Amino acid sequence: MSTAPGPQDRGRERDRDEEGRARNQRPRDGLGRPLPYGRDGVARQPEGVVRTPDESVAEAQALLDAGRPFHAHEVFEDAWKTGPETERGLWKGLAQLAVGLTHSARGNTKGGARLLLRGATAVSDWSATSGLPRPYGIDVPELAAWARALSAHVTENSESTEDAAPIDAASHAPRLRGGNPE
Repeated sequence: MSTAPGPQDRGRERDRDEEGRARNQRPRDGLGRPLPYGRDGVARQPEGVVRTPDESVAEAQALLDAGRPFHAHEVFEDAWKTGPETERGLWKGLAQLAVGLTHSARGNTKGGARLLLRGATAVSDWSATSGLPRPYGIDVPELAAWARALSAHVTENSESTEDAAPIDAASHAPRLRGGNPE
């Protein structure tokens, strides 16, 4: 039995949604890290939003460009949860890429590199199985190459320094529909 005080022991009820499920309502920064209660945070992406695939790609790209890959991951997660079963691998892989970028930007370069490679494999495998190299205009081969290159970059930088240096999420954001740097 844990003796650590829970939220209810600090004079505050546990955060719950309308269905009574526990939901942490702490404010978060632009990379999704929790901030102390009472601090100003970045607005969260609403959960469970049903968007068209083109809307999901456009919204995620805007968030990636703004240096908010954690929030882009939430858009991709909605797409994988609300879209057709046959597309789950694509959206889940895209979410992994966004989380890999998030971890790399937070300084967790080892975890970020792994997630970037996992996401690259997931989108590539989905594309090969589906026979669609450009679903919704997403250049899957180029995106996978971007993820592998960024994984190598963050791995190399973390091995050459004592402390892993976080990367800037906005300047390393992928172009989902092509035009990624080599």
